[in-house]
Amino acid sequence: MPVSSNGRILMLLENNGYPGDTRVRREALALVEAGFQVAVIAPREGVEPSYEIVDGVSVYRYPPPREHDSVLGFAWEFFYSTAAAFFVSFKVAMKEGFDAIHAHSPPDTLFAVGLFYKLFGKKFVFDHHDLSPELYQARSGGNGNPILYKTLLFLERMTFWTSDLAIATNESYRKIAMERGGVPYEKTVVVRNGPPLTLLGNHKPYAHLAESGKTLLGYVGAISIQDGLEYLVEAMDHMKRTHRRTDVLCIVMGDGDDLSRIKGLVKEKDLDDLFLFTGWLEREELGRYLASIDIGVDPDPSNPFNDKCTMIKMTEYMVYGKPIVAFDLPEHRYTAGDSAIYVADNDPLKFSEAVLDLMDHPAKRTELGQKGLYRAKTEIAWEYSVPHLVKSYHQLFGRQVNVVPKVSSDVQEELVLGSHSGVEG
Repeated sequence: MPVSSNGRILMLLENNGYPGDTRVRREALALVEAGFQVAVIAPREGVEPSYEIVDGVSVYRYPPPREHDSVLGFAWEFFYSTAAAFFVSFKVAMKEGFDAIHAHSPPDTLFAVGLFYKLFGKKFVFDHHDLSPELYQARSGGNGNPILYKTLLFLERMTFWTSDLAIATNESYRKIAMERGGVPYEKTVVVRNGPPLTLLGNHKPYAHLAESGKTLLGYVGAISIQDGLEYLVEAMDHMKRTHRRTDVLCIVMGDGDDLSRIKGLVKEKDLDDLFLFTGWLEREELGRYLASIDIGVDPDPSNPFNDKCTMIKMTEYMVYGKPIVAFDLPEHRYTAGDSAIYVADNDPLKFSEAVLDLMDHPAKRTELGQKGLYRAKTEIAWEYSVPHLVKSYHQLFGRQVNVVPKVSSDVQEELVLGSHSGVEG
């Protein structure tokens, strides 16, 4: 691979494969398009080769560790993955070289690789995907081991201390980097998650769903204990038992370690006729389901972890022009603005009432959906995050450049019209 004039970047990824991880793939491709040379080290998934070039990105893969659900198992997984990334990095260094290491969390142990290479003048970039201490507390119901919690805080601090640049997914994460990690503001950048504008209008709804005569709710994403699917089950149960409403179908698109428990709750409450579980979907099929639904739902409850997270599912609903019902989280409000109905107090009964209100008022659904679509097209979409990422890398390598979003002419026209008509983006 030819050496880029803009710089060579080695990305480290542990909790997903490449190109399977959406955020990492979009970042890598954006940097390649901007003239950087990018390589990725990631665990192998299925029968993927140990090395290949994917859309201009060199991908080096190592055998994945066995999955565990215990504390010691997770510790071993993180140690193994960090060690594997370290050893594979020597191969990358010899084959094509790199000027910066870009580590994606979790885990917060990859700083060890960056710390070693900083001895040789390499830069270290921390891409903060998850708040590991808060995530641990959320998964343990707030009753986690205090020693383990403090250990996670220590690893996070070490990662920030090693960083030459800290990438945050939102302002809440940036605040963590500065206040808890001690990173100066000028060494932080916000690169938000958001679907690309290319998804707009690309998928047709499923006819059999549109003709079902039911209002279609949609949930998309991971199904883990912190994602709050039990609140959604409670809300659907309230609709069926209290309001006698069966003219609704909730399509759950995703998978995770809490799926079997959620399916058990659905069966226990005799709600099988109100739920459809699809599992993980490829982009084309996912797009068709999202185009089919009438209302997007996000039952992530308010807690110290979720309150600081930007949920990708919210942006997915917006780019498909769907109204949203979600619990009242700070980052939810920033993401969706006035295109969602926000439910207080993690209350599943209030959640069901909000859904019922939208079910019975199609015009309101259309209004909220259009507001979300406009916000996605003019502010939230991935194209608006790319300049922040690219510019921060130029600055990391000592260059000052101006980077602007690449959006189509119709979106540019909508921005101008919106600014003249007083529409808020």
